[in-house]
Amino acid sequence: MTSDLPSPSPAYGIVPGPAPADPSSEFGVIAHGVQRRFGSVTAVAGIDLRARRGAVTALIGPNGSGKTTLMLMLAGLLAPDAGRILVGGHDPVTQNYSARSQVGWMPDVFGTWDSLTAREVLVTTGATYRMSPEHSRQRAAELLATVHLTDLADAPAHVLSRGQKQRLGLARALVHDPAVLILDEPANGLDPRSRIELRTLVRSLAARGTTVLVSSHILTELDEMADDAVFISRGRTVAQESVVEARVHHRTWRIKALTPEPLLGWLRSVNLPCAEHADGGLLIQIGGEEAAARLLRDAIVAGVPVVSMSPSGGALEQTYLSLDEDRR
Repeated sequence: MTSDLPSPSPAYGIVPGPAPADPSSEFGVIAHGVQRRFGSVTAVAGIDLRARRGAVTALIGPNGSGKTTLMLMLAGLLAPDAGRILVGGHDPVTQNYSARSQVGWMPDVFGTWDSLTAREVLVTTGATYRMSPEHSRQRAAELLATVHLTDLADAPAHVLSRGQKQRLGLARALVHDPAVLILDEPANGLDPRSRIELRTLVRSLAARGTTVLVSSHILTELDEMADDAVFISRGRTVAQESVVEARVHHRTWRIKALTPEPLLGWLRSVNLPCAEHADGGLLIQIGGEEAAARLLRDAIVAGVPVVSMSPSGGALEQTYLSLDEDRR
């Protein structure tokens, strides 16, 4: 429906975005021209990506777009056929241990650790990073408390629920306090409270300087978690932007009044096209939050009985839906 809306009125058009980032800024993850094939299938055809230190970067794309393959290469678990990768300043191909020691990797499934207890999973992971037994045990206790699994510390992993395994998987990725954290669908199976706690934890890690790269199909959550976004399709990068840029770009908003007639008449008077929404509201296209604030102020001054006005979907969701790469 939103794609059929006419162009917006100039009065509520696009608001200029912020200036481009300083190219000399440091990045925790850099991928340039990365490619990977599996036999005759091209999983990654040429991806460029930069993830800033101290920021959360969302990796967004449909199923089969190459997200997990890319993450495996960034984590040093799969070698690219072509291109260059730097993680924490190290090349995972030529400096594998140095690169992997910088990375915390959380796959979308827990893996084959079901015979170990939750505590043993974390202590064993610490040993693989050459942490002392005492340090591993201390870190395990800290992280079990962080992910609210202290009561299940000595329970075998196979008795944990899907959501509890996800939380243990996150703790496992954090054992060695990595400089780069790569998360593949971390919210799968989590209950609402755990999703909120995940978001809070990720933001706190970024605030400490950690580079976080996260893939998720739940774009509304990424809106609240991420600073930047990289969109990929068919194994290629198709768009990159900050979440701030996404919010000031041309977006669809839903506005609703006590009765639709005064609102519809006023929108026509200011030359702002609209389309009907299923709930009785109207869909309009506005260039960012500042323009939306001006429109709401003007509507109220004009006596329109507005009862609600909000974006019709998240900023990243609207950017994703505006891309036509997946329809070709």
